[in-house]
Amino acid sequence: MEKKSESHRGLRAVGAVALLLVTACASASPTGVIDLPRLELAVRNQGVDPSKVILPYALTPEMRRWVHEKVPSTRSADDRIKLLQESLLNSEEMEVEYQWGYTGTAREVFEKRRANCLAFTFLFVGMAREIGVPVYFLAVGDSENYRKNADLVVISDHIAVGYGAKVNQTIIDFSIDASDEYRLVRPISDLTAIAMYHSNRGAEALQAGFVNAAVEWLRLAVAIDPELANARANLGVALRRRGDQEGAEEAYRQALEIDPRTYSAYHNLAALLRFQGREEEARAYEAALRQSPNRNPYTYISLGDISLLGGRFEEAEKLYRRAINLGRKNAESYAAMGELAATEGDLRRARKMLRKARKIDAANSRVLRLEASIAQPSARPNGAWLDQRVSTSLR
Repeated sequence: MEKKSESHRGLRAVGAVALLLVTACASASPTGVIDLPRLELAVRNQGVDPSKVILPYALTPEMRRWVHEKVPSTRSADDRIKLLQESLLNSEEMEVEYQWGYTGTAREVFEKRRANCLAFTFLFVGMAREIGVPVYFLAVGDSENYRKNADLVVISDHIAVGYGAKVNQTIIDFSIDASDEYRLVRPISDLTAIAMYHSNRGAEALQAGFVNAAVEWLRLAVAIDPELANARANLGVALRRRGDQEGAEEAYRQALEIDPRTYSAYHNLAALLRFQGREEEARAYEAALRQSPNRNPYTYISLGDISLLGGRFEEAEKLYRRAINLGRKNAESYAAMGELAATEGDLRRARKMLRKARKIDAANSRVLRLEASIAQPSARPNGAWLDQRVSTSLR
C-alpha cells in the first residue's frame, strides 16, 4: 500500500484532543463523510439537539469566495487539493501561527490566523469539500505527545487529512514531526471529529479552571459520539474536579469498556480508588498499567512514586527507568530517579540525576524538590503530595 505524506510547518495536535479514536457508528461511507442533513439526523439519533452542536468545519460566505478565487473549479481534483495546500500553507496572505491550547473552528482559524492541528484540519476539510475534493479525517496513532500543565498530564495524538482510496492514500499532515512511515492511521467519521472538537474545548476549559463549563462541553462530546472513549476519560477528570467521585468513577469505567487501551482512564481510576482507600482495586489497575504498552512517561513516574513511598525501591527504579527511556527530555523522570537515589542514601547518584534534570528544566518543581532533598534530608518526599500528583491525566 502506497501512502504519500505531505507535512507542513508548525501545526501540531493540541493536548487533550482525546485522540485514541473510535469511529462513530453514524458514518455513511468508508471515510465517514456525511452531508449536513444526514449529520443533523445522526446527531438527533444520539439524543442531541443539533442547535447545541458546533459544526467546526463550516465555512462563511467570505471563506467560500476566498477558496473559489484561489482554486479554479476547472482543474482536476488532484490539482485542486495541491492548489489549496499552497494557498493555505505557502502564501503570506494565509500564514497561520501555531497556537497550543485552543481548538478553534475553521472560521476562527481563517479570521485569526492561529490554529492547532485539529483546528487547521477543520479549515482544510471544509475548504477542500467546498471545491469538490472528497477529503476525510484521519486519526494518526504514531504521533503521541505528552505535556505537563500544572497537575494535569496532557496527552496529544494527531489528526490529519486523508485524500484518495486506501491503496493509494495521500496524507496531508500538518505537523512538525511528520513521518512518511505512519502505520497507525485510520479514517474517522465526521461525527467523531465533531465530538473531538467538543472534547477538546472541554479539556481546554478544564485546564483553564472552568470546571462547570468543562463538564458541559464533555457531556456534549460523549452524547455526540458515545464511543469516543477518551472524551469519557476527560469527563471523569472534570467530574472529579467538581467533587462528583461516583460520576468520575463511572466515566472512567465506561471509557475502559469502550476501549481498554484508554490508559489515562486506568491511571485516573487507580488514583481515585486509592484516594477512597480502595487499595486492592487501585493496585490491580496500577498493575495493568505496568504491563501495558502505554508510552506516557508521567504514568510510570506516578507508578514509581507509589512504589517508592511503599519502600519497593527496585520496582520504583524500573518504573523510573522506563519513564526516562520514554522521555529523555523530561526533567521529571531524572528528578524522580534522583529522589530514589537520595532516599537510598546514594547522594552521588542523586546529584548526577539532578545535573541531568537541571539541564532540561532547572525551574521544574520536582527538580527543585530534589535539590532541596539533597541539601536537607528531612525535605524528602513523605507522600503528602501523592494524590494531587497522580490524580489527573488528560486525553
